[in-house]
Amino acid sequence: MRPRTVWQALARPDYLLSSWPWRAVGHLLTGVVLGVIVLAGLVGLVAAGGLLAVVLVGLPLLGLTAFAGLPVAAVERWRLGWLGEGPGPAGTEAARLTAHADPPAPGLRSWLGTRLREAATWRELGHALLTGFLLWPVEALVVTVALVCPAALVATPLLLATAGEGRETKVLKAVTVTGQAQACALAALGLVALAAGLYGVGVAAGARAGLTRLLVLPRAGEAEARVRELARSRVRLVEAFEAERRRIERDLHDGAQQRLVALSMTLGLARLDAPPDGPLAAQLARAHAQADAALAELRELVHGIHPQVLADYGLAAAVADAADRSPVPVATEVDLPERLPAAVEAAAYFVVREALANVARHSGARRARVRGAHRHGRLVLEVEDDGRGGADPAAGSGLTGLGDRVSVLDGRLAVTSPPGGPTLLRVEIPCATQPTADDPCA
Repeated sequence: MRPRTVWQALARPDYLLSSWPWRAVGHLLTGVVLGVIVLAGLVGLVAAGGLLAVVLVGLPLLGLTAFAGLPVAAVERWRLGWLGEGPGPAGTEAARLTAHADPPAPGLRSWLGTRLREAATWRELGHALLTGFLLWPVEALVVTVALVCPAALVATPLLLATAGEGRETKVLKAVTVTGQAQACALAALGLVALAAGLYGVGVAAGARAGLTRLLVLPRAGEAEARVRELARSRVRLVEAFEAERRRIERDLHDGAQQRLVALSMTLGLARLDAPPDGPLAAQLARAHAQADAALAELRELVHGIHPQVLADYGLAAAVADAADRSPVPVATEVDLPERLPAAVEAAAYFVVREALANVARHSGARRARVRGAHRHGRLVLEVEDDGRGGADPAAGSGLTGLGDRVSVLDGRLAVTSPPGGPTLLRVEIPCATQPTADDPCA
């Protein structure tokens, strides 16, 4: 197996032949550059704040010093990836995970208050102070002793032949070399010292990365709390989305739909008063038919957003209603003795409805079946058809969207669809049955 961290690489015999020594050198050298920048920034910030404090302008600058560790920690989390010590690959949720929580409300004041109360902010400030005043000189010293000095020894024959004109030269301003034999001996010693120095650089870089992880990455309890908060926020977003869907459905049902009903009735009454054989009657008839068609389309739209049968009678009745509306004959076997959380019912209904729509559009099936039950704390739904099979999420069949919808609730979606069929779509969503639909999902 390929080593994933510098410590694993150090234990391998091919360490010197791999890229890890140079990654460690790069980590230390960039640490020196970062330390110099941090030192200059901190000194400049404090100096400017102190000088301007007499006119109160410098007080905010001094206050910003408390947050100086945040950008430094962000850079350090990126640098940790060079040594395999980072929180995860770029772009993943683990890579974005920090020890900081999201502010409870938008705005600068909420953000400042949240950050000042977090222990991670002060740990990162301490890390920035260590980086600017202590760590970068140590890193510079390690690189000098481990690499620069051995490199000077290795270059002794060249120095003797050029700068010393073959007679005499000084190495490291301490050792006088007067012959090629002595120069070659020092060069051999320099090669050995360079190999040992590369190991030393690896150890130093690993220790530096370990200290950085301790100070800028979330600790076990903080990471678990952050993951729990992310899960809660995701559930809250789903619930807010479903509440907004229900609001839209209610507004359409009580507003636009009622107006169309009134319009249709008015047109119908106008047809009764119009002469039956005149052009006005024909125009009113066309307008009446168009109003009825618009009303039918609006009812279908309202039903698709959030069917009233789902809110009133639950998932089993909504699945039966979706099966009745399907152009393909569908048998349903959904056994749910109690109601489920509203978000779970909405997601499950959406999956069944889209799956049946896919059956009608793509499968060529003659019949389908929907089975559902609540077992061991999980809602299990299966949609099966006798179509041609070969369902592929990459072919635009909507399976990817169904999987995303289920994954928001920590559910799983699996599809079995060999060429020639049958196709089986299975959904599992963890939840608890409940007397009402307002309790949180377990």
